[in-house]
Amino acid sequence: MTRKERYKFILDYFKEISPEVTTELEFGSAFQLLVATLLSAQCTDKRINQVTPALFARYPDAPSMAQATAEDIFTYVRSVSYPNSKSKHLVEMAQMLVRDFDGEVPDNTTDLVKLPGVGRKTANVVQAVWYGKAKIAVDTHVYRVSHRLGLVSQKSNTPLKVELDLMKYIPEADVSSAHHWLLLHGRYICQSLRPKCEKCPFEAICPKLMNFSKLG
Repeated sequence: MTRKERYKFILDYFKEISPEVTTELEFGSAFQLLVATLLSAQCTDKRINQVTPALFARYPDAPSMAQATAEDIFTYVRSVSYPNSKSKHLVEMAQMLVRDFDGEVPDNTTDLVKLPGVGRKTANVVQAVWYGKAKIAVDTHVYRVSHRLGLVSQKSNTPLKVELDLMKYIPEADVSSAHHWLLLHGRYICQSLRPKCEKCPFEAICPKLMNFSKLG
C-alpha cells in the first residue's frame, strides 16, 4: 500500500462514519474559541468545558477580559494545567486584541501567533474551526496517530514537519476535518499508553504489522 492509498483508505473511512466533525470545546465566539483552545494545551477538553462557562459569563469578550488581572482569571482556571502562566497569557492576549485588533480575533497565522500564549497549533485551530480555513493543527494526538498509522515519515519529528507532511496528501476540502478525525481517533482509540487496537478500524493496515520501508 502506497502512502497515497493509505491516506485515501483512512480519509474515506472517516468521511463515511463522521462526515460532520468539529472540536469538542464549547464556545460562543471566535474570542471564546481562542481562550478555550489556549487553555486546552496539555489539558483535556472535558476539564476546559467545566471551567469556561463561569469564565465566559464573567469575561465574554476581549474588552472585558482586558480589564481583568491574572489573579482574577486564576480563580476561574485554577483547575487546568499551568493555571498561573495561562491566566497571565489570557489577560495579555485580551489586552493586545483590544489595543492592536479592535477587540477582534485575527484570521491569519501571522497576527494570531503575535498574541501571548498563542502558538501555531492554537492559531490553526482558530482558523480552521471559526474561519473555515484549510488548516490542520498538530497536537499530541494528531502527532502520535499520524506516525502510528504511517501517514508521515519517521523524519517528520516536529509538529511543523508533521503538519506539512499531512498537507501534502490531504485534499484541501478535508483538511480541517482531518484534524478532528485524527485527534478523536487518538483520544479514544489510538491512545498513548494503551491503544485500543482491537477497536481500531485500521488494525489490518497498521504499520506495526509491516515494514515501514514499504510505505511509498
